[in-house]
Amino acid sequence: MRATKAVIHLQNLRDNISAIRAELAPGTKMCVAVKADAYGHGAVRCAQAAAEAGADALAVATPEEGIALREASITKPILMLSLCAPEEIPDVVHHNITPLVFDEEYIALFAAEAEKAERTPYPVHLALDTGMGRIGVLPEDAARMAKAIVSTKSLVLGGMGTHCAVSDSLAPENQEFTAWQFSRFMQAVNAVQQAGIQPGIRHFANSAVTLARPDMHLDMVRPGIIAYGYYPDDISASYLHSIARPAELRPVMTLETEVCAIRPFKKGQSVGYGRTWTAAADTDIAVLPIGYGDGFLRRFAAGGIQVAIHGKAYPVRGRICMDQCMVDIGKNSGIRRWDKAVIFGTKEDGALQSADDVARLSGTISYEITSCISPRVERVFTD
Repeated sequence: MRATKAVIHLQNLRDNISAIRAELAPGTKMCVAVKADAYGHGAVRCAQAAAEAGADALAVATPEEGIALREASITKPILMLSLCAPEEIPDVVHHNITPLVFDEEYIALFAAEAEKAERTPYPVHLALDTGMGRIGVLPEDAARMAKAIVSTKSLVLGGMGTHCAVSDSLAPENQEFTAWQFSRFMQAVNAVQQAGIQPGIRHFANSAVTLARPDMHLDMVRPGIIAYGYYPDDISASYLHSIARPAELRPVMTLETEVCAIRPFKKGQSVGYGRTWTAAADTDIAVLPIGYGDGFLRRFAAGGIQVAIHGKAYPVRGRICMDQCMVDIGKNSGIRRWDKAVIFGTKEDGALQSADDVARLSGTISYEITSCISPRVERVFTD
């Protein structure tokens, strides 16, 4: 096995889902997002663990992601959160993946395929654009579009959902915007009901709303990053404690590698592309077989990223290469070749920083950090 690997703690995932479940009212469903290879954690194994922990449904972004789950014998409902091309629709219907729809053309395409495949009535969810500006019908047109769905005879309205734009922010104006989005969504639901159509499963809550706003849970919540152990921006562990909703989450992924070489450096000697760092004194440089080709991105070095070896933090020096990076371990560190180096993850694995910490160094979010870990980094699953 290659030294560079991502250790995936499936029990932490199960525990996170249990902690999320404890925040829900009885009967509220949970749809766990496993899109983007479960945010880089390994979709099939994470989906199986989520199902074992009580997830009612799973969310993907593409037909291929849903098909991979079906081919792994996962039978839970699968909700596809992004749109697909017309040529992908037969596979979506064949594998019983529930799409989001919001206009007549897309509805007609799914209706025709459901009828052709003799999969009627086929459930679809109506996507609402309440302020995200991405996909979805405007709330004032929701009843008309719901009528378009049920008038096909081959489709049934299985649910209605929308996505929040700023629910992870505690800024008063953003909290007001989230409340406005919820109001808009409920207006759309009420309009559909007044048209004599059942709205199906109503879902509004993403990770932030799931943890912080139980009044907005409705019939189903859609936890994403929180299932993998990270809090969404301002909705932090300390904030949740302050509002008496202390969901305890643990990181699921640890990214680690090994020291593959140790090089003595003299004062004034440079390292790496562009010669961006020069030793101010005699030191030792440890070479790690991990780089931006693995998802240890080039920009991390500019943020001052460090790695943990034997419980101590050591700075990356010079530019991160595609396949390697260099770490300043000083003189007489006691570090030896093949010692483990931990980039981020759980304290139990020796990590001194989380994916959130890495994200802050480069001005991004934990979602991007874990999702960018490339396929050539083997996922090692533990219970």
